[in-house]
Amino acid sequence: MRSTSAWRADATTTLRRADVERRDLREDDIAVRVDFCGVCHSDLQAVHAQTDGSGTPVVPGHEFTGVVTDIGAGVSAFAVGDSVAVGNIVDSCGDCVMCVAGQENFCREFPTLTYGGTDRRDGSTTAGGYAREYVVRDRFAYQLPAGLDPAGAAPLLCAGITVWEPLRSLGASPGTRVAVVGLGGLGHLAVKLAVALGAETTVISRTTDKADDAHRLGAHDVVISTDAQQMADSRDRFDVVIDTISAAHDLEPYLRVVALDGTLSQVGYLGPVSVETTDLLFGRKRLSSAGSGGRPATADMLDFCARHGITADVEVVPSAHVNEVLDRLERNDVRYRFVLDLSDLDE
Repeated sequence: MRSTSAWRADATTTLRRADVERRDLREDDIAVRVDFCGVCHSDLQAVHAQTDGSGTPVVPGHEFTGVVTDIGAGVSAFAVGDSVAVGNIVDSCGDCVMCVAGQENFCREFPTLTYGGTDRRDGSTTAGGYAREYVVRDRFAYQLPAGLDPAGAAPLLCAGITVWEPLRSLGASPGTRVAVVGLGGLGHLAVKLAVALGAETTVISRTTDKADDAHRLGAHDVVISTDAQQMADSRDRFDVVIDTISAAHDLEPYLRVVALDGTLSQVGYLGPVSVETTDLLFGRKRLSSAGSGGRPATADMLDFCARHGITADVEVVPSAHVNEVLDRLERNDVRYRFVLDLSDLDE
């Protein structure tokens, strides 16, 4: 086994520096020096889940970039010194209908998550990217295209792919009217990607506070969801609505702005929802969801982002400030994604 420094939560919501073990390289593994790791709301939830003392200690982090430092004997797609990116899935069965279709994120045997997952070969629990090194199966690492800032690219591997998959599967393109509900970590990337795909893009937000940001990101319009008249004027307006709100909320107002045969894709909140059938019936509207992405889509997204110069708007923070970062994230005090600089773990 090999050891690396990491930030770990042990039965409290406070992360502390600790040494964690990584497996020795298997034939198809690469070792990655983690340079930048994005901070996701799911990281915050995982840390809070430690407070009852019954959980396995957790090292969060599932969207990171870094440099290959070592490769297994059977690895040919990577070399030492390559810049790479890793997302929230690090293995899958490879044989089920979903994996064969390139949708490893929907693996019927359940994909192995970057942290808190179960290693398919030895049964150990995975520890995430709030660490200086990560060992990953080569099929689940991606070449980081030249020209993409590694700090700004890190959130693409979770927030970016989460909104990229529904935008692509729902056909966002020139002539498509897209609305993005919520302008946060997911939402701001949804705007950038929809605009780059050529869609007429609108942000739906509760207040006018982020209107200037929405236009800076490329949005063509802003609709205030708390303004009844603006929402009424937007009835049946959008072909695709990407709902990125992370808390439980009523979907009815957003289904009403979906156009005939259009789709509301709910990607922010993963809990139970209640929908009136008539909100779907009138206009043959569809309700869908998406989560993460398969290997082909992730590679395509990175290539698309490189061609269009798309990265997340990030605040890069030394990893020693991780607890402050999580506190600010809980208060939504970030525009739009925190990224940890893990180089201070060398100290």
